[in-house]
Amino acid sequence: MKETAKQIEARFLELGVKVQTSEIEDKLEQLVNKFKVPPEEARRNVINLFLKKYNIQKSDFFGPRETAMVKAADIKEDGKWVSLRAKVVQLWEANQESISQVGLLGDESGTIKFTKWAKASALPTVEEGNCYIFKNITTSEWQGQFSVKINKTSEIIPISEDIEVGSTPTEFSGAIVDIQSGSGLIKRCPECNRALVKGACGEHGKVEGIYDLRVKAVMDDGEKVQDILLNREITEALTGITLDQAKEMATEALDQAVVLDMIKSKLVGRYFVVRGAKLDRFILVETITQDIKPLEENIGKLLATAAPVAQEA
Repeated sequence: MKETAKQIEARFLELGVKVQTSEIEDKLEQLVNKFKVPPEEARRNVINLFLKKYNIQKSDFFGPRETAMVKAADIKEDGKWVSLRAKVVQLWEANQESISQVGLLGDESGTIKFTKWAKASALPTVEEGNCYIFKNITTSEWQGQFSVKINKTSEIIPISEDIEVGSTPTEFSGAIVDIQSGSGLIKRCPECNRALVKGACGEHGKVEGIYDLRVKAVMDDGEKVQDILLNREITEALTGITLDQAKEMATEALDQAVVLDMIKSKLVGRYFVVRGAKLDRFILVETITQDIKPLEENIGKLLATAAPVAQEA
């Protein structure tokens, strides 16, 4: 409800009226929790209440609006209406029924997380690697991280140009302590390139998937952890397992999990230095090398603490 209240507040502010988020949220909660009004109906009732209070026409509130075109890196305020010209860098699996699509958008300035609500079903589905103009989307902030929301009043306009996505190179050193689910031999949707879950795409349903190889891992440097993502080329070079070999292994064992188990045996517990673009919580690894410093330090400690060998008389 807080998110809905912020969006309502932002729209009234555009019309020159300041309504406190807390006041909107209180009325929403009263309708939903006390009177059991459905959330969408409660939203309409609260909006109509303030429209009447401030003598604003419905057509002014709900009518088409032109919002400022901004860069991803310039989004530093919560509850603003903006437009964005961006490329779909990554799509993730949506884990809530209220969410249609979720992932990363990027432009020349950097990247930002996006969420497309399921209620925006009339809008076109975006595809990984394609570029669009996203009109009338809202900004959101959580724990210092900004994102954008695509709702049913937004517009998604495909464009043919290829937008170069900017990023800040990041380096991280540590041990790989976990290989996450969704790693190893996977299948992707031929339409939108997202990973299939039980043979189905969240947008396109049951499809004949295309095989791919990837690793989603967690690294630990002793103070903090970092999620990393290795694409097919990096995974093949690091593990020595090609995509064709992975498919053969899975076919022989009648189980794709053998590939994941092999990858875990080769990577977990070993130290690496990774470099790549930091996108949301992931580092998209461009280079990865084994780090022998921790091994040398451990050997040095063992030698230092070992009992001295008695010299021969």
